[in-house]
Amino acid sequence: MAQPQPELLFVYNADAGLLNGLLDAVHKVVSPGTYACSLCALTYGATSMRPEWREFLRQLPARTTFLHRNELPRQFPELAAVALPAVFRRPVAGSWQLLLAAPELQALDLAGLMQALQDKLHLPAE
Repeated sequence: MAQPQPELLFVYNADAGLLNGLLDAVHKVVSPGTYACSLCALTYGATSMRPEWREFLRQLPARTTFLHRNELPRQFPELAAVALPAVFRRPVAGSWQLLLAAPELQALDLAGLMQALQDKLHLPAE
């Protein structure tokens, strides 16, 4: 029988929706330095998830959920006051814990994000 897995919750500092997605894609291309979501910028190109990030997520021993800032208060009101973007972890039997805060995410590149997650989740390096 499969072992229960912890959960990871990635919350973007961007709103959900087709129009918002299009505006974000344009913003990332036209003015990447002023784009407000470092998590989006790290894990997505202009329109799609970076392949190395997708593969990393596929191999994680955790369930992953992705939300936008306008979805967070409705689904997890207890987390709504946290500065975004952010990554949270919930152990199998526990409550959400902040794993990576906005300032930490701002300082990372994609390789650094993957390494930080491996370190914080105590996973062996690939």
